[in-house]
Amino acid sequence: MTDQPTRFPRFFITARAPCPYLPGRMERKVFAELKGADAARMSESLGRIGFRRSQNVVYRPSCEGCAACISVRIVASAFTPSASQRRLIRRNADLEVAACDPWATEEQFALLKRYLAARHPDGGMASMDAYDFADMIETSPVDTVVVEYREPSVDGRPGRLVGACLTDKQSDGLSMVYSFFEPDLPGRSGLGTFMILDHVLRAASVGMDYVYLGYWVKGSPSMDYKRRFHPLEALGPEGWRLLPPEPTPPPPGRRSGMPSKTQPVR
Repeated sequence: MTDQPTRFPRFFITARAPCPYLPGRMERKVFAELKGADAARMSESLGRIGFRRSQNVVYRPSCEGCAACISVRIVASAFTPSASQRRLIRRNADLEVAACDPWATEEQFALLKRYLAARHPDGGMASMDAYDFADMIETSPVDTVVVEYREPSVDGRPGRLVGACLTDKQSDGLSMVYSFFEPDLPGRSGLGTFMILDHVLRAASVGMDYVYLGYWVKGSPSMDYKRRFHPLEALGPEGWRLLPPEPTPPPPGRRSGMPSKTQPVR
């Protein structure tokens, strides 16, 4: 008998650990290594059934008694920004965007540390050092770029880096692996949302169908932003299906079915 190359990946499962999204629950992941000449094709194929890439590994949740993590993707080819999203695009239209080779820089790492300290101080990435960051950025067996967002250049000098996203390029769209940005920057609110919008518009402009956002976790406030994009597809037992838009909340000072003049003054 001769050795033949493995055609399908070998899958493994992690030990149970506390869920980072829903308090009191435990998580478990199934994962496989990406390697060999078919790594890019394997990553893309598994991405379409709910896997996510991290360095040279793809994974998806496999939690006992819980299916709260739902893979979602924006239908870029049919996307039309809302009025608030159009305002956000105009507000940040002066940012200079560049797709860079996946090479970690000190500037990117410093931005990541500020982002984590402000937004996820207790998260699993908070203790990441420069070597961990370089592994995250540079270890990729697929077509990957770092999309940088900078303030306008001055006298030929690059402007300040205010956002970055590690992005995989696929045949059907873009997969936003991980994004981070300057927290609480005056005049630049909504940078995370803007970077998603920018990916969607750029994907649509070159004929790509989707932007993959990873997992939406119902009941997790940190994941609610993913429901603000429409049309949005979710992966379920019957494949990818459109999610209905969330109800628009009533304007301040109004309640459904009640005129505003009846509201108490507070």
